[in-house]
Amino acid sequence: MSYIRGYDAETLREIVDERECLQRLEELGTLRSLPALLERVWLLKVTDQLDEALLVSEQSVRTARMAGTRKDLLRARILHATILQWRGQYAVAEQELTTCAEEAEGQGWAGIAAFAYQHRGKNRWDADDLDGARADFKRTLFLRQESGAVDAELEPTLLAIDAIDRRRVHAGLAS
Repeated sequence: MSYIRGYDAETLREIVDERECLQRLEELGTLRSLPALLERVWLLKVTDQLDEALLVSEQSVRTARMAGTRKDLLRARILHATILQWRGQYAVAEQELTTCAEEAEGQGWAGIAAFAYQHRGKNRWDADDLDGARADFKRTLFLRQESGAVDAELEPTLLAIDAIDRRRVHAGLAS
C-alpha cells in the first residue's frame, strides 16, 4: 500500500495521509526487522517526527551493516541522509548521498543509484542549489528510464525538473 498521494510542487516532498501513516506506525510497533525499521524511518519522517526518525534511521544502518546485504546498507544510508536533510543538515546529507550514489553506480545498481540521486537532488533543492538539483534529477531520470521504469516511477522526477524550471523562470522575472 502506498501512502504517497502526490508531491508538493514547492517543497518536492511527499504528500501523505498523516492519519494512515500514524496508524501504520502503531501497527509496526517496535518490530526490529530491517524492512520494518526502514518503513518506520520513512513514516516518522513524513509525519515530522524527526528526532525519533534519526534514532531509528541510525538503528536501521547498524542493522543493515550487521545483517543485511550491501544493497540494504545503501538503502538504509540513503534514508538516513534524508532525515539529515529534513533536519537542515544539507552538507552532511549531500556527502552521504554522493557516496551512496557513487557506490551504487559502481556496482551497476541503477535503481539504488537513481534513489540516491533523486534524494540528493531534493537535498540540493532545499539548499538552493538549483543547478546541482537539476543535474541530479536528470541523472535520476536517465537511470530510471534505462532500467525500464514505468511512467508512475518517473513522475516524481519529472515534477522535480519542472519545479526547478518554474523556479528559474520566476527568479528570472523577479530580477
